[in-house]
Amino acid sequence: MKPLLYGILMTVSIASCQTKESAEPTKTSEKTEVNEPISWIIPTGKTVETRFNTPEGFTRTAMDGNSFGLYLRNLPLKPDGSKVKTFSGEIKPNYQTYLAVVDLPIGKKNLHQCADAVMRLRADYLFSQSRFNEISFRQASGKTLSYSTWLGGKTADKTNLWTYLETVFNTANTTSLNQQLTTKPVKSLEIGDVFITGPPPGQPFGHAIIVVDKCIDNTGKVKFMLAQSYMPAQEIQILDNPTTPGCPWYDLDFGQNLDTPEWDFSPYQLKSFE
Repeated sequence: MKPLLYGILMTVSIASCQTKESAEPTKTSEKTEVNEPISWIIPTGKTVETRFNTPEGFTRTAMDGNSFGLYLRNLPLKPDGSKVKTFSGEIKPNYQTYLAVVDLPIGKKNLHQCADAVMRLRADYLFSQSRFNEISFRQASGKTLSYSTWLGGKTADKTNLWTYLETVFNTANTTSLNQQLTTKPVKSLEIGDVFITGPPPGQPFGHAIIVVDKCIDNTGKVKFMLAQSYMPAQEIQILDNPTTPGCPWYDLDFGQNLDTPEWDFSPYQLKSFE
């Protein structure tokens, strides 16, 4: 379990990183804030794909034009050097935690946390494809809340999508999202897959992060990029790699422990929406 890194965390509901009643721990670190090596960063890039260089000898995997993966690879980013903000406007210190900030609003409530951000990205993608009937998430109660049912005959628009999502954030959590997703072998990792864990024994919370890019070399070696939100509710961030500070890419051959800045996962905790 990761000890506290980021302040005293606020509580609101049972959504996202297990419950809003509990604080989610982070790694302690003596590291100071650092600047990313320019070799990985294209400062003028405005999306995940155009902001980050691939490692030498690697190329990004091909993606279908309407895929969730391509949607995530094209997520808009704030200007290089931007800091993550919480729902209240406070700055999240960057102790080698993130390399970029996704340019999406998160609302003014303490709701947009880890699992919430994953569900939000999935819902935004399906909405962009007018696949409204597929926007549906399991609640902590075990019931399913679908966007179409929630609309009750109203016309779908971005305003009522966000209102629906805030309802989801209040009634879902890492446990319910973990139950909704399908386990898959890590060797089959694709953009849009999720590393997720419900609360460990004796703990009240879990965590979820999402794969937002993938590249491969001519030997078949794969690397991938990760994004997360966290507690308190905050903007989505592209994660730094603790084993190679300043690098956004993680090696798929990570063994039995995927070490990310604020949580560790096993290869058996990879899941998918599809």
